[in-house]
Amino acid sequence: MKTTHTILIVDDDIDILEALKIYLSKDEYRLLTAQNGKDAVDIVKAETVDLVLMDIMMPIMDGIKATEEIRKLTNIPIILLTAKSEDNDKVEGLNGGADDYITKPFNPSEILARVNSQLRRYHQLGGVSADSNELVIGEIVLDDSTKKVTVADNEVALTPMEFGILKMLMKQPGKVFTSAEIYKKVWNDEPLGSESVIAVHIRHL
Repeated sequence: MKTTHTILIVDDDIDILEALKIYLSKDEYRLLTAQNGKDAVDIVKAETVDLVLMDIMMPIMDGIKATEEIRKLTNIPIILLTAKSEDNDKVEGLNGGADDYITKPFNPSEILARVNSQLRRYHQLGGVSADSNELVIGEIVLDDSTKKVTVADNEVALTPMEFGILKMLMKQPGKVFTSAEIYKKVWNDEPLGSESVIAVHIRHL
């Protein structure tokens, strides 16, 4: 039986909210909606949400602040919706804990591809493996069975995407990867405009 994932769509524009609901209903997701960041945070606290798809520019609480608040609660994937002119907001959103962003205007196939990719990677990286598999470099220990990372015996909180990047780099120490290679391997998606996404996640590491 196919697992039904719950997606929270957050946008103050009703037309965009309804369009996203139509796009995502094709994959039989359970859909929740909110029109500002504060309501989104409240829903994440009250419901089991697997992914958040959220606009940046919203009243009461914007998408960047909401991302920061959601990150205090959970590591579920967060995809931000941005305008082409909002480059600074994209970087700020990624620094706040977002996993990816989609630039407006977007098309249904891109939305579905990004959502499916993030959910797939989240459950692959966030789930518990049956086999213990530790990677150790210096004082850094990555345990692939529990999805935990410690540095000098202190646990470090990473998002699933950051965990995936670190795991890939630790498996091949000394090897140089391009941004496109990292994005394709970790996100399992085509690296279209991925440079800033990778750069921010690398800085977090």
